[in-house]
Amino acid sequence: MAAGETFALALRLGGTLTGEHGVGVLKRQWVADELGLAAHALQRRLREAFDPRGILNPGETL
Repeated sequence: MAAGETFALALRLGGTLTGEHGVGVLKRQWVADELGLAAHALQRRLREAFDPRGILNPGETL
């Protein structure tokens, strides 16, 4: 998949996957690669704490 190769290259070069509006459906499977498992889990817990019903930016990962 071209997107996966592009995201992997961006991370190897020290870049990021995130953009102005966060990480959505396409990029969600690569977020843990960028952040690490602990930081990814922390961000998910923070999102749940501030948006327990999932109404803010629904369908987005972060």
